[in-house]
Amino acid sequence: MTDEEDSLFEFPCEFPIKAMGRAGCSLDLIVVEIVRRHAPDISEGKVHTRESKQGNYTAITVIVTATSREQLDAIYQDLVDCDDVIMAL
Repeated sequence: MTDEEDSLFEFPCEFPIKAMGRAGCSLDLIVVEIVRRHAPDISEGKVHTRESKQGNYTAITVIVTATSREQLDAIYQDLVDCDDVIMAL
């Protein structure tokens, strides 16, 4: 990311982390555990789960108070390294 793109973020800020995976694998617990490694102050009201129309997939959104671009990069790297996560946005 360029310096110009980094300037779009003003830290700290509320930032939604989104991940998707197959339904039935406790993805919400897995994603929250991964995100908490880097942002330990997540409250229950900041985690939202949604099933796909046919119930095959689960989407998890975790809203974190991001403190740096490096923190966000580390969260996303851990999410994409997880076998249960199909996609992280």
